[in-house]
Amino acid sequence: MGRIPIRALAPQQPDNNWPAKAFAGEVVPFQATVFAEGHDILGVDLLLSTPHGVQSKYRMREVGLGLDRWEVEVLLDLQGTWVYSVQAWRDDWATWLHNAEIKIAAGIDVKLMLLMGMDLLARAVKSAPTNKILTDAAKLMGTKSLAPGARFDAALDPRVTAEIEKTPLASLTTLSLPLEVRVERTRAGSGSWYEFFPRSEGAKQASDGSWKSGTFRTAARRLPNVAGMGFDVIYLPPIHPIGVSFRKGPNNTLNPGPNDPGSPWAIGSKDGGHDAIHPDLGTVEDFEAFVDTAKKNGLEVALDLALQCSPDHPWVTEHPEWFTTLPDGSIAFAENPPKKYQDIYPINFDNDPIGIRTEVLRIIRYWIGLGVTIFRVDNPHTKPLQFWEWMLHQVGSETPDVVFLAEAFTRPAMMYALGQSGFQQSYSYFTWRNTKTELEEFFTEISHEHSAYFRPNLFVNTPDILTEFLQFGGPPAYKIRAALAATASPNWGVYAGYELYENVARAGSEENIDNEKYQYKARDFGAAEAAGRSLAPYITLLNKIRAEHPALRQLRNLDIHWSDDESTLVYSKYLDGSFTRSGRGDAIIVVANLDPYSARESTVFLDPTRFGVDADEPFEVTDLITKQKFIWGQRNFVRLDAFVEPVHILRVESPRGK
Repeated sequence: MGRIPIRALAPQQPDNNWPAKAFAGEVVPFQATVFAEGHDILGVDLLLSTPHGVQSKYRMREVGLGLDRWEVEVLLDLQGTWVYSVQAWRDDWATWLHNAEIKIAAGIDVKLMLLMGMDLLARAVKSAPTNKILTDAAKLMGTKSLAPGARFDAALDPRVTAEIEKTPLASLTTLSLPLEVRVERTRAGSGSWYEFFPRSEGAKQASDGSWKSGTFRTAARRLPNVAGMGFDVIYLPPIHPIGVSFRKGPNNTLNPGPNDPGSPWAIGSKDGGHDAIHPDLGTVEDFEAFVDTAKKNGLEVALDLALQCSPDHPWVTEHPEWFTTLPDGSIAFAENPPKKYQDIYPINFDNDPIGIRTEVLRIIRYWIGLGVTIFRVDNPHTKPLQFWEWMLHQVGSETPDVVFLAEAFTRPAMMYALGQSGFQQSYSYFTWRNTKTELEEFFTEISHEHSAYFRPNLFVNTPDILTEFLQFGGPPAYKIRAALAATASPNWGVYAGYELYENVARAGSEENIDNEKYQYKARDFGAAEAAGRSLAPYITLLNKIRAEHPALRQLRNLDIHWSDDESTLVYSKYLDGSFTRSGRGDAIIVVANLDPYSARESTVFLDPTRFGVDADEPFEVTDLITKQKFIWGQRNFVRLDAFVEPVHILRVESPRGK
């Protein structure tokens, strides 16, 4: 404990086992609880060093009333490890000035207070002997022939305080221990993802019902369309050979036909394992051409990393010790009761941890060598956390630009620990948060409570997840969920078919009927859009809005506001003009009708100070969806019809920093 206590620094991870996380271009709030005995006024500074060792000092401000919490926001623009500490000190000038204003006005200890002020000004002049403002103030306060009030006027001159603040009159200076923030590349924290199955892109069905698989070459033809919708990342499910043993048929059945392709997650056959490409998709050269086409369209390729095997995987015969053998001599297949995955063998990471680590690292390096920069990791929560801590550190040390997304719909402790140990992004509970209360709590958690280590990627759907909200909510539900995902988090994602409102589930499940995991799916996106039956134009607009508004590409700036309707959600995101290239503040207000079946009316109550507007000042907003303009204030009437436009995305036209 220092002379002035400095506690609860942020950002930091629980137990501080790993550095806190940020991404290049992120505005990070640095905070600390600082207090001292008595009533002296304190000053608090953030001392922040870049990865190159250049240190800067930022004055922190007290937030809240009587909470002793101090904060300053800083834009971290360089990738690498930053180091920060907090310095606290007694502000001798501010403390004296506060006491003197009270006592001199009351005629108490007037001579003593003036004498103390003279001593402080003498200290200030000693530090800046050529400063005319300070020397004149010291001379005036020392002129005993003047009345006390006139002498005290020297201290009340705001120019004097401004000069002293440049080099504060400090005592009892205390420095906290240093903490680290690991700043990763921008794509680690901000991006729009699109998922498709390459085998379905360009797949053809013959007259006898059999299919000819799509290839990397045919899939590459759709990349301009994906990029045209404003996406940054194209995510591919596993592209490896698929096992034959216990292959699943349509809709996860156990009786596949001779032409059924099986699940891409049942990895491995006579054609190879995790370092091989399914022959139907093409060659290594075809894959590299796909990656190159993606780059030319402004897309990064994210590849699925699923550490599991089909019974036909080469590892099963080469390394039987990597699996769990049951008492009857069989190898345990994967289960998530009541679901059974007879076509998949999970890996036992405890039998040969060094061998498994070596092989997985080799595989990751191999795909990085072919141009893969992002890995979406399947079910990382079913593997030891210790394994991921080692693997992510190893890969990050060699190739720090590589990004790992954890597909972990699991218990909070494990989900957050995966983020803490190194995963740059994660799936989250967003899929199942639909009510106003649920979303308010969830958005607060991700933007404030866990943002030092957990970055959610708000996927609106997956091949496994078609929620009841989407099954029964119709096109309004699809609009609502897309708008929320695209504006609440800097990372969001869409699985192909979402824009076509695919909403029919397999009976008793959250999965699409005729699930693409087990069969080919041919879609005519162009025809649907031409007929006005596609959400693609709306998704394109959402990504355009994200691209034009840097406030939406931040995570920690989300603030919940209030409405008097149980189905009207309100939040804002604000970026001060000092952090934008244009120098203009960027403020967005989102008002969403969460009821996809009706129109909702509500009074929306805002705290305009949260997005750069004075509390009592009217301000103009523009709806970025409809282009309508409104004059708003603290209290506003809103009507949102789910069947017209269920969500306002409002740009505030005059936030501070313009």
